[in-house]
Amino acid sequence: MTGKTKTNPVKRRDFVRKSLHVIVGLTVGGLAGILSRKSSAEETVWQLDPNICIQCEKCAVNCVLPHSAVKCVHSYSMCGYCDLCSGYLQPGAKSRDTGAESQLCPSGAIKRTYIEDPYFEYTIDEKLCVGCGKCVKGCNSFGNGSLYLQARHDRCLNCNQCSIARRCPSRAWKRVPASQPYILRGDESGKFREG
Repeated sequence: MTGKTKTNPVKRRDFVRKSLHVIVGLTVGGLAGILSRKSSAEETVWQLDPNICIQCEKCAVNCVLPHSAVKCVHSYSMCGYCDLCSGYLQPGAKSRDTGAESQLCPSGAIKRTYIEDPYFEYTIDEKLCVGCGKCVKGCNSFGNGSLYLQARHDRCLNCNQCSIARRCPSRAWKRVPASQPYILRGDESGKFREG
């Protein structure tokens, strides 16, 4: 012998085979991890938590869309149907006049309909709603909180980096399951439809 050691070809073949199995396993595992991260990102959407929202008015101006995807939502099961609605009328309004100067909403998106004395129904015209939250702030201050803001997913682009969420001072924006994209109040849970 010349001092060289012979390597057993069977061991080398086993080493190559095992190495290939490890490489294939890592590749498949890595792809599965990437796909699971991608699929979990596709399974969630951005939504505003009405329990954390401070009605800062940033939703109206920070959405990437020309008209914000954030709209006022009304929980009818919580509403008192009051003649003096703090989400509809300006604070300290001298009368219950429905003129534009008495309304809290800058775009006239809240419609008031007489039902019977002393009850009125308030509906939101989402085409006019700019998502400023002034009505929500009024409702939360003096009412029962039946008005609140939500991102409407028939309008939202579901950006990975929501521009409203990045600028939200209360961090009220969350990623929620796409199968349950709304954080609702009252008995509206499960009944909310895209408008």
